[in-house]
Amino acid sequence: MEEMRLNKFLSDSGICSRREADRLMEAGKVLVNGVPASMGMKVTGTEEIICDGMPVNTGKKDRKILLAVNKPRGIVCTTSDKDRAENIVEFLNYPVRIYPIGRLDKDSSGLILMTNQGDIVNKILRGSNNHEKEYMVRVNKPITGEFLDRMRKGVEILDTVTRPCFVEKTGGYTFRIILTQGLNRQIRRMCAALDYRVVALKRVRIMNIRLDDLAVGQYREVTGEEWTELERLLEGSGNGPGGAEAASSEKKEQGERKQKRERTAPGSFREKGRNRNGEGQKKSGEKRVFRTPIRRYDAPSEARVDTDERQDR
Repeated sequence: MEEMRLNKFLSDSGICSRREADRLMEAGKVLVNGVPASMGMKVTGTEEIICDGMPVNTGKKDRKILLAVNKPRGIVCTTSDKDRAENIVEFLNYPVRIYPIGRLDKDSSGLILMTNQGDIVNKILRGSNNHEKEYMVRVNKPITGEFLDRMRKGVEILDTVTRPCFVEKTGGYTFRIILTQGLNRQIRRMCAALDYRVVALKRVRIMNIRLDDLAVGQYREVTGEEWTELERLLEGSGNGPGGAEAASSEKKEQGERKQKRERTAPGSFREKGRNRNGEGQKKSGEKRVFRTPIRRYDAPSEARVDTDERQDR
């Protein structure tokens, strides 16, 4: 069975994200055959693996699960205990091991997606894939036209300038904003940079999945047409750095490699007019000269050293 990095195996198994797997390994909370796992370790999936006290079921795959959850304020979206607060996994107590796609900070509420499918996490989250997330925000003082204009054009935070985005005033102190990137506490930092303070923040949509009238603390399963539309929107989205652009580039390269193989395949137009030795066919009346081909013998090289594998993303 082919080996893969342990953090990717745990992610693909729906246990946690790769980043969270690395954190758990550093904390000594992942065991492989009774031995604490090391960073970069590879597994085949046949080992006895314990992650954070929970055995990893390598014998069967659970059905695909995607939940839309209305997260209450005060609940954190990480398994870290540094906040001394209940996390979303404990809060839901779902019978199948699931984990959140991205985060909503402790003081925010609204839509958070939970899944056991590691392959869709980065496709949804990576800013380079340009997927929309919509929020309703209340601030501490009246909203002005200048505030809206500056929010739309981009605000300097975290040593960068945020992407232009849609912002609409919905009340004297409230506005709606749609982001396609996910910088840490982005909306709160944008408002703070313009001398505003966020009083309440609620996410109401991720791509095509809407919170609608889902009650606080409740969840529903994403199925049917909603799931089908999400998969359609995720087509072409990359789950590594570069997102959709990298995925498109890789697809283009694959197409070019395929065309090259077809052009040089036996019977292709490049092979026409060539004999078995790859030499051009003799022209009419041309004297044929037969030569014994020169054969070269190359001594075996030293043991080859495999190049490092690319880091999992």
